[in-house]
Amino acid sequence: MVEFETKEVKEIKFGNNKFLEVALKTAKTDEGQSDFVSISKGFMTQTGEKRFKNSLGFPAESEIRDRLVEALQGIL
Repeated sequence: MVEFETKEVKEIKFGNNKFLEVALKTAKTDEGQSDFVSISKGFMTQTGEKRFKNSLGFPAESEIRDRLVEALQGIL
């Protein structure tokens, strides 16, 4: 069984009720644990609840993070 722990979350709101959520999470199993970065897209319902539509996750290794930041800065 896998347990997930959220260590840190940053939310970027856009549009009328949409958001991006960037989070550092830990996946814990009986064999050990590993950190990963999650980027999720979602929206807020009329009652204020978060609903997630899409998500992308990858290992929280410094090389991957650095290359992602570099790629984003390179295209923007």
